[in-house]
Amino acid sequence: MKVALFATCLVDTLTPSVAHATASLLQRLGHEVVVPTGQACCGQMHVNTGYRREAVGIVANHVRAFAGAEAIVAPSGSCVASIHHQQADVARRAGDEELARAAEELAGRTYELSQFLVDVLGVTDVGAYYPHRVTYHPTCHSLRLLKVGDRPYQLLRAVRGLELVELPGAEQCCGFGGTFAVKNADTSTAMLTDKMANVLSTHAEVCTAGDASCLMHIGGGLSRLRAGTRTVHLAEILASTEEAVSPDQKTRPAVPA
Repeated sequence: MKVALFATCLVDTLTPSVAHATASLLQRLGHEVVVPTGQACCGQMHVNTGYRREAVGIVANHVRAFAGAEAIVAPSGSCVASIHHQQADVARRAGDEELARAAEELAGRTYELSQFLVDVLGVTDVGAYYPHRVTYHPTCHSLRLLKVGDRPYQLLRAVRGLELVELPGAEQCCGFGGTFAVKNADTSTAMLTDKMANVLSTHAEVCTAGDASCLMHIGGGLSRLRAGTRTVHLAEILASTEEAVSPDQKTRPAVPA
């Protein structure tokens, strides 16, 4: 299958390794990956902050960039949720029914990574190897809008060497929410504090998720605590293989009692 990779703004700017991992994983599974050069923002941040009119041109650009793609995959639940639940509405409210229909058709071929792997390709064991104790944070958009359910868990449970530990209060928001973290900093920090406490209670080496934005927020907090727990995107775990893991990483450190 020929798969178009939607890298997303935040991944492309701050964590390009996530896009590389997504492409590497899909290629390892036997699929051709293309990266349309015309892609830019999906319009989510504009819509979420009230700039719906300004988002129309962004939606139009996104539809043009991915027109004709057999399948579009993104390592971001929030961006895929925006494509599914916002783009057509933005166009329709602006009176552009043709763009709205095109956006709806494109959304039907657009998938969050775990959805694509489990639902479209029908695989849960992607041949990954990751010898670490890991806990998973289900991000709000993937959980509530995309309904990814247990797909990420299915994928993680099949990773050789990985010990998956349940995250207490997993469904609670981490407090990021894009501009919410800026406009409501105190509330966001309080939510992040609760999330970090739950992550640390698992004694996990790694906290993973399907959204780089949430991992940036959680990871920033954990780094300031010097807690020793790091954040790694789900795509990077699934792209990891035994050949790529250094010998010293194959011995998991003892977990505190």
